Amino acid sequence: MRKRDFLAAMAVGTLAGGVAKADDYLHGKNLGAAPPQKKKDVPHRKVTTRNLFKVPHGYPNGVAIAPEGLWVGEQKAQGYGKDGGQITEDAWLFDWNGKMLKTVHTPSSNTSGLAYGNGHVWMGANGGQEGVYEVDMDSKLVSHRQIPLGPSENGGGCHGLMWHEGKLWIVANRLRGILRVDPKSWAPEFMIPITTDRWHGIAWDDSHPGGAVWMVTGSSDVDRYVMQNGKLHHTTTSGLVKYDARTGAVLETAEFLEGTADPHGLAMRNGKLISCDAGVGPPGFEGTGSPSAGYVFEINFV
Repeated sequence: MRKRDFLAAMAVGTLAGGVAKADDYLHGKNLGAAPPQKKKDVPHRKVTTRNLFKVPHGYPNGVAIAPEGLWVGEQKAQGYGKDGGQITEDAWLFDWNGKMLKTVHTPSSNTSGLAYGNGHVWMGANGGQEGVYEVDMDSKLVSHRQIPLGPSENGGGCHGLMWHEGKLWIVANRLRGILRVDPKSWAPEFMIPITTDRWHGIAWDDSHPGGAVWMVTGSSDVDRYVMQNGKLHHTTTSGLVKYDARTGAVLETAEFLEGTADPHGLAMRNGKLISCDAGVGPPGFEGTGSPSAGYVFEINFV
């Protein structure tokens, strides 16, 4: 039998055997899955800044409200701490007129983020031995711990800290998230995924039901400054994003108008956001060229 005749015979036999047609198969059932909802438009506003006072030396890269005034975390110009050296930095307490009330010496290096809680200052380090340093009012180191959910010896850097109702919130670079941690057990409890390419300080907002977390953002994290005519120019717009503290949903965004201060730390006082201009640009630059470098300032929505 030729090959062609053999295949034809096989086809006839198969049809005779009753091969199931496509229409004979069971159709999928409607399981009641709801179609995805259209994303809601997120409100967007613009903000401006008003300088309050300038720190006497170094750069401020973290703020936290205290009964006496404002704690400010120092960040020294040290090449972003990439040399691995442990250059220690201070936490300063100012009144709202800019008078320094107290200095606490800490082992934190390349600090980016500060919180005040349980009578201690908490400093987030991005240089030297990274992690979170807890220091008492006598400059005594109480604890140094790595950010959870990472290698035990190096949980990555930090870009913001916040104390709220006995919990420490950490802007965790490695995790790209805002992590709530129990400060006693150091157990992670909740995380808000970061939705932007650049992030810095955070602040609690009681005006939203269940609470919200504001975070400093930016439109990019590379080539943010260019040299023109021998001067360093700011080329992108910093911003803010507001997250629901219970769900992590984005509630609102904002952008800083041209000519405003460059935000880094963040805190909330009497319903108004407070920040600081760290004066630190990308690798290779000593500062941002911002005229407000070194200032603590308030943020005003327009």
